Amino acid sequence: MTASPELASSLTASPELLRSVFRRHAAGVAVITATGEWPVGFTATSLNSVAAEPPLISFGIGTSSSSWPVLAEAEHVGVHILGEHQQELATTFARSGADRFGPSTDWSSGPEGVPLLAGVSAWLVCRVVARIPAGDHRIVIAQAVAGDPSGAGRPLVYHQGRFTALRD
Repeated sequence: MTASPELASSLTASPELLRSVFRRHAAGVAVITATGEWPVGFTATSLNSVAAEPPLISFGIGTSSSSWPVLAEAEHVGVHILGEHQQELATTFARSGADRFGPSTDWSSGPEGVPLLAGVSAWLVCRVVARIPAGDHRIVIAQAVAGDPSGAGRPLVYHQGRFTALRD
């Protein structure tokens, strides 16, 4: 058996390799929010449905994230599915040092005091049930307790290092 050219030119696993591979993976864009002494939030492309019964979701967060100290203690989180019209909102919540809940962000306090963003395609409020160590991140598993799937618009997607829309 001979090695294929693809295998012969493979790279050793590294953070750079992982980032390069996942730039080719299109992912939906969400914003996760929580509140402690102040509201926090971040853009996530790691959101997943885990189970329907009970209704569980998961997402990853870096322990060096400015949102982590609040998320580490939060009992509830908000999960917001962004629409293609919300690239600016996704960028705001992805940018380090940004005033994420400043005047340009339309939000209100929702169930369990969780910050809810206006104009999103869908949202959930979830009760955190586990925080699992995973390298320099934590995988948060949370159970949905309330939500609304009725927002308008097509989903925002992250691909090749940028926010984009689906194409027909």
